[in-house]
Amino acid sequence: MEKSTYIGLILAVIAVGVGMVLKGASLLSLLNPAAILIIFVGTAAALFIGFPLDDLKAVPKLFKIMFTSQVLVSRSELINQIGEWATVSRREGLLSLESMAEEIEDEFLRNGMRMVIDGNDPEFIRDVLMENISAMEERHRQGALIFTQAGTYAPTLGVLGAVVGLIAALGNLNEIEALGHLISAAFVATLLGIFSGYVLWHPMANKLKQKSKKETQIKMMMAEGLLAIQAGEPVLSINQRLAVFLTPTERKVMEGDKVEKA
Repeated sequence: MEKSTYIGLILAVIAVGVGMVLKGASLLSLLNPAAILIIFVGTAAALFIGFPLDDLKAVPKLFKIMFTSQVLVSRSELINQIGEWATVSRREGLLSLESMAEEIEDEFLRNGMRMVIDGNDPEFIRDVLMENISAMEERHRQGALIFTQAGTYAPTLGVLGAVVGLIAALGNLNEIEALGHLISAAFVATLLGIFSGYVLWHPMANKLKQKSKKETQIKMMMAEGLLAIQAGEPVLSINQRLAVFLTPTERKVMEGDKVEKA
């Protein structure tokens, strides 16, 4: 479970709800079918117009990614694992890694290891791995773009909803009592549009980008590690090469673990 997403949503609802109450506005005013229809259905309509259906089919999966924790191998553990493989490879040869390759759960790492074991040209392996990473980044970028565009459409549709509400209000100038309610309802659409755009869709797009960045870093580490193993680099050199992907805190922890083992 991605706790930060749930915490953010709860805080957003509290901020708007409590803010409205403190301002003396009724929370029931948010239950405006016309405003909800214009904002949420209108945003969905704009997305269907702006994106191919095949791209939009991924939206349920993207929501799942948003609300579930990202499961990635620890970077320090990955460095240690690659170091172990490098030690075995230098001592017994690349073919000795064949049995280990079958136990690798990550498909990207497993396929890369198989290419190394098969003796493919290093440039070919690098090209294949980088193309895989590039294709993954493009898929992730396209998914985040859907939410970015939704965040762009929703506030504008909020203005459209307010205009529609004001048209209705101006058509009932003779009914003074109803006029205030109609004007209030008109601005509910603006509130929902801004709220959904800048509190939901744009932050969700940002979270998808951040998760994609972390996954890309892990895969870059895998690619560099595999190529280093193929080149027969010493374990110390590999550790130094991959340590650039670690944060200063992770480096200190990793160095501390090495000292304890020594």
